Amino acid sequence: MSKHIISPFLFIVTLLVNFPLLAQIPQVPAELEFADMIVRINPQARREIQLDVDAQYRNPNYFKIKQERVNLYMPIIEEILRESNVPLDLKYLVIQESSLIPDAVSTSNAVGFWQFKQGTAEEVFLRVDKQIDERKNIVSSTRGAALYLKKHNNTFDNWMCALVSYQMGLGGAKAYFGNRYNGKRVVDVDRNTHWYFKKYLAHKIAFESQIGVLTSNSRMVEVPVKGPTTLAALAKKYGVEEDHLKEYNKWTSNGKIPGDRTYGLVYVQDGSLPVQQAIVRETKPQKSQSGSSSIKNSPAYKQANSFPRIAGNTTKANQPDQITVNNIEGVQAAQTTTLSNFSDKVGIRENKLRRLNDLDRGERIEAGKYYYTKKKKTKADVETHVVLPGETLWSISQKYGIKLSSLKSKNRIRKDRDLKVGMVLNLQEHRKRGEEIPIVNLNQPAPTKTVLASSSSSNPPRQEVRNTTSSRTNSNLTHTVSKGETLFAISKKYGVTVNDLKSWNNIGSQNIISIGQKLVILKP
Repeated sequence: MSKHIISPFLFIVTLLVNFPLLAQIPQVPAELEFADMIVRINPQARREIQLDVDAQYRNPNYFKIKQERVNLYMPIIEEILRESNVPLDLKYLVIQESSLIPDAVSTSNAVGFWQFKQGTAEEVFLRVDKQIDERKNIVSSTRGAALYLKKHNNTFDNWMCALVSYQMGLGGAKAYFGNRYNGKRVVDVDRNTHWYFKKYLAHKIAFESQIGVLTSNSRMVEVPVKGPTTLAALAKKYGVEEDHLKEYNKWTSNGKIPGDRTYGLVYVQDGSLPVQQAIVRETKPQKSQSGSSSIKNSPAYKQANSFPRIAGNTTKANQPDQITVNNIEGVQAAQTTTLSNFSDKVGIRENKLRRLNDLDRGERIEAGKYYYTKKKKTKADVETHVVLPGETLWSISQKYGIKLSSLKSKNRIRKDRDLKVGMVLNLQEHRKRGEEIPIVNLNQPAPTKTVLASSSSSNPPRQEVRNTTSSRTNSNLTHTVSKGETLFAISKKYGVTVNDLKSWNNIGSQNIISIGQKLVILKP
């Protein structure tokens, strides 16, 4: 008798415990965006995909473990896909392939994060032998996967076909698809659509809302290392346990790192701890009393200050369809808010608005800044830009209306930490391979022979340029504000003053910062 009473009770308790997770299971939409395409899903296919989505959430404990792995590795994966000019949507494929288990092995003997067989791994330049297996290295294997997918997309000009070719191979995908999807930007999914793509859609839908939803305060740190060295030596250098490095770096079978190439070493760090000195070089910037005024009097500052160029009904700049920003339709943010709220206000899907402005998922919209509602250009209206204190690659791309990927590609520069104040970045032409990026000294008065372009000229101001030989070059770091952080705490973390932080980031006298805000840290 008691059995009949207890069993339903335990069932109800189980449902209540798991209800928060069950209640938020994403539902398969009739239409979604994938890469540069629109995917329309008919009702039968939606039911089929929904079963796979539900299966991901069936075991709450397993889902949380998987979610934690996803959020640890995903920032590294996203950065590599950006560098490779591969759509970020392809990041969900690694979840489908291995659940981000580094030493996962399939029944067909495919290994690692992206499940490469040895022959395919070697095609994308991964080292696979008894000492090193880069299929188990998140950095190397993601670069290999990006190269593989990009190469196949060059054949199809359709990321769905390229994705399916990851499972079938290029020859198999050619035979299966022919050329009927080549160049198509709208795809209909039904019962006849390849199962691998439908399975991918299930993973994208299941985890899209979970990216950035951390279940702990940990973060994955990636450090480029070149041997010969050992995990034991690196453990001492970075202040972590050797066993911890072994757990997250299974690509080196004996703990030794050879000197044949640079490898990506990763480890997990508590988010409340400062970044290790080996990753972020923390030295106090040298201050100059006349530096600020010299910079503001420089031609570089005057050019940069004339962008972005706003036209249209500027009295309603915070409303859609009222202004252009660098001759591209745009809008000004009236207040600091979430990307979701802002996208609703301007009437554009959140994912699309994020792509148009090269924003990271979860990044906040900042009051007063301009955002684009149409595609940015691959070239700016001026030839060059001289990097000023506090600027990032993203802020420069927004200033001139140039795609972030184009800006990086033209200058062969990938990360904000590689920027130096005074760098002369190309905004129109690609820099030649091996060519050093020149630097101007912004703290010196502009030479008398410098000629400023008139406001009606499209030519940028000219300035004397020197090569990067000075020992006083500056570089930028980017710090993302997390919950509970203050300007004082951040200043202590990086060895700078609160006034420095406020000056570099245009923060007012009230010292207000918001969660997710990106702060520039200027380091010499």
